[in-house]
Amino acid sequence: MARERSVPATLPAENRPAREGMGMKDLFSVDGRTVLVTGGSRGIGLMIARGFVAAGAHVIISSRKAEVCAAVARELSAHGRCEAIPADLGNDEGARGLAAAVQDRVDKLDVLVNNAGATWGAPLEDYPESAFDKLWAINVKAVFRLTTALLPALRAAAGPDHPARVINIGSVDGLRVPAMEVYAYSATKAALHMMTRNLAHQLAGEQITINAIAPGPFESTMMAFALDDPGTRAAIESQVPLGRIGRPEDMAGTAIYLASRAGAYLTGAVIPVDGGLTTHG
Repeated sequence: MARERSVPATLPAENRPAREGMGMKDLFSVDGRTVLVTGGSRGIGLMIARGFVAAGAHVIISSRKAEVCAAVARELSAHGRCEAIPADLGNDEGARGLAAAVQDRVDKLDVLVNNAGATWGAPLEDYPESAFDKLWAINVKAVFRLTTALLPALRAAAGPDHPARVINIGSVDGLRVPAMEVYAYSATKAALHMMTRNLAHQLAGEQITINAIAPGPFESTMMAFALDDPGTRAAIESQVPLGRIGRPEDMAGTAIYLASRAGAYLTGAVIPVDGGLTTHG
């Protein structure tokens, strides 16, 4: 006869929640976190920045145009805490200068969102070498340089229950062959995805997680040329299995998840937020 096994009254310590009684609100909270969003004055960066402000984070946005950056920060400050630090991330000096300015203002940085980027489209035989130089500098080198320059602030925020977070904004065009002729863009976004995994491996031991979001079609400056035309917009929507363009809450929600306690055990991931494009394409 099989012997009955007793069931412990409580879970073993290693299987208990990090904090007993943690509710769903706490699980997804980013209240009081300090967040830097590059390219945060428009498009996907603004969607993410607005979401973090509404969720109670202290948000710093950065973009190349100082007046626009300041105006957006003032607008977002009506709903929470937001400030601006303009910077041109197209060169190493801009990335290092932004890192220094951020660390002058805050003692620690809980979340870095590397969103600033650029694209370039042209026919194959006319595609210029300068496109690769520009996009490599912005989409890859600037992310690496800014992340490494901000490591002291990220390390100051890092802990076993709440790691510091880096969220890189890639693209579905770095996961699949794009429909448009954006050779340098897709190549640099694919490189960013691999760099995300590489950095995640290197920094996991320091309680810093590195993940990437790969957006599909969203209302952004990069997509305006296509989405502003009703016919082209309809054609793009018809290719998305969920049948629509991404909304601000889709992007903000994913970033907040990655920055919250709910996302603390995830690192080295590239998450497509694309309505199913890369799954069904």
